[in-house]
Amino acid sequence: MKTKVILVDDHAVVRAGFKMLLSTNEGIEVIAEAERGEQAIQLYQEKQPDIMVMDISMPGIGGLEAIRRICERHGNAKILVFSVHEKAIFISRALDAGAMGFISKSSAANILIKAIQCIMQGQIYVEEGLNKTSLYRSEVTEKIDHQAIINAFSPREFDIFLLLAKGQTGHKIAEQLCMGYKTVANYSTQIKKKLNVSNVAELAHIAVLYGMVNH
Repeated sequence: MKTKVILVDDHAVVRAGFKMLLSTNEGIEVIAEAERGEQAIQLYQEKQPDIMVMDISMPGIGGLEAIRRICERHGNAKILVFSVHEKAIFISRALDAGAMGFISKSSAANILIKAIQCIMQGQIYVEEGLNKTSLYRSEVTEKIDHQAIINAFSPREFDIFLLLAKGQTGHKIAEQLCMGYKTVANYSTQIKKKLNVSNVAELAHIAVLYGMVNH
């Protein structure tokens, strides 16, 4: 019996590469592909895969929200995240959302099949080295522990924080997350207040400082 996999990544080239890699294992079959979180939710419902391998940085609702929704509807869902993000905060967010594994895209070629096999046996698989990454940056000695505040964000606050840090406007975020603009504006105010910043530029600086977004 082959392990049925759905691949989720917004880059067709990435999906093609990993599909080719998985085809080298006779026990694994890629049955569908998706490029957005919304599509992943729908495909999971339709295809009922054994495991879903997905990125978390995608347009639309994004990977973390997609994982949350799939796991809410399907309690036994097995999801493996592969991502360019290697910070512990992303790993803990993905696992909190319901994922059973996390590997970096840079190492995925070597350990993807092993990670799938471990998860299929009911184990949690986090790439060695990544789970040892400290959640705190000791060299940052600010009076406010921004990392601790971010760790305590609700899932929705964390998603909006990242989108704001990436320069998305309130209207664009509302559209992406299917929320009202006023709700997003309220979250934005709340996030800035918690981090003790007055504008999005300062908020983005914090995100860059802790390696959550690129410069």
